Amino acid sequence: MRHAHTVSQVRDAEQVLLDSQPEGTLMQQASVGLAVAIADLLGRVYGARVLLLVGCGHNGGDALHAGAWLARRGASVEAVLLDPDRAHAGGLAALRTAGGRVVDAAAVRPPDVVVDGIVGLGGSPGLRPEARAVLDRVGDAAVVAVDVPSGVGVDSGETPEPHVVADLTVTFGSYKACHLVDPAAQACGTVELVDLGLDLPRSDLVALQEPEVLALVPRPSLDAHKYTRGVVGLRVGSAAYPGAAVLSALGAGCGLVGMVRYVGDAADAVRAAVPEVVVGAGRVQAWVVGSGGGDDAAEALAAAFDDDVPVVLDADALRHLDTPPPVPALLTPHAGELAGMLGVDRDDVEAAPLAHARAAADRFGSAVLLKGRRTLVAEPGGRVYVNTTGTPWLGTAGTGDVLGGLCGALLAAGLEPVLAGAVGAWLAGAAATEIAGAGPLTASDVARGLAPTLRRMLADEAG
Repeated sequence: MRHAHTVSQVRDAEQVLLDSQPEGTLMQQASVGLAVAIADLLGRVYGARVLLLVGCGHNGGDALHAGAWLARRGASVEAVLLDPDRAHAGGLAALRTAGGRVVDAAAVRPPDVVVDGIVGLGGSPGLRPEARAVLDRVGDAAVVAVDVPSGVGVDSGETPEPHVVADLTVTFGSYKACHLVDPAAQACGTVELVDLGLDLPRSDLVALQEPEVLALVPRPSLDAHKYTRGVVGLRVGSAAYPGAAVLSALGAGCGLVGMVRYVGDAADAVRAAVPEVVVGAGRVQAWVVGSGGGDDAAEALAAAFDDDVPVVLDADALRHLDTPPPVPALLTPHAGELAGMLGVDRDDVEAAPLAHARAAADRFGSAVLLKGRRTLVAEPGGRVYVNTTGTPWLGTAGTGDVLGGLCGALLAAGLEPVLAGAVGAWLAGAAATEIAGAGPLTASDVARGLAPTLRRMLADEAG
């Protein structure tokens, strides 16, 4: 599991470690990890041209010490000091001793790699004009950010001002929100973590990895039958949108529950596409409501609430939710739908998805799955799961219907709403990646890839 900690949490843990070690030990550990990552990116060190953009503070010191490590191994290392009077003295001395040079910003030539040590965890969003001017001179060189890309919102994941866009970010001690949450995560490129051995507290922002997902995937007991494994009910689709019902049924019918039950106006289409589905009212352990529901979504939602079981609310059902649901619920909006629920602009949600997902979870007293490149699943009180699986090819019509059905199946199988959303998003993204490779896919492809992905994961676990 990847835990993202706040700036204050990381600083407090670093201080504890600093107090127990000789001076400079932590920076040396961080800078060597940074230097090795830069060398791996370059593919060589001897003769490589490295430009350090150095601000004040520890990030600048990390960059300078990493530059010294590279210079001792034959790289040509130059440093631009954006705040010369406050540059890290020990790092600057190490660089000069190793043969590195300090140069004027006006003398910068396009290097092979630029190391962004401009501002670190304590920096405010945005870049000073002099830093932006130097960045404009480096051409198409690869950019490696020290800890975080300078100028992003470290704890918020937001990018309200100009910022560095890195190809690689080397972070220390722990991930931060900006490494996992868009839009800042898009500025990080590939993220590598250098473990410093920090003793960190519980994190409220986490990203599940395959072992944690596998531990949460429902497994049938030896004496299981279709009713004990859970029954998920679908009140989705309509005469106008039968495809939404079919896709929801395909997602729900991936094999994680014992039965899928359908109630609605698209029964013939569902029967034809997914013959295992049982059509007609009956007992269920969870409902999925709203996908393609059209004008009937309000009635379907009221009927689902009457059964007093957990509910997944998607698409049209979300328009009829003004107060917290009377049952445990998972709300699955995209940015536009969440904007409507909160009475804000879509642009506001896309600029600050973490803040808005948390606000919606608190307002509606429910788990909220905000769809996006980095889907967020928030629960009331602030804990958020970030999904890091998936492919841009997932941005196609119907994948949300599949996800809603899948999350409903996980609810019916016994997962609490926030975990049903987190596991469902992870599985859908993993299935899409395994199916698509480097090419396109459809929502039906994703649904039909869920069971093979689960079988592959279980086989890998079994060894």
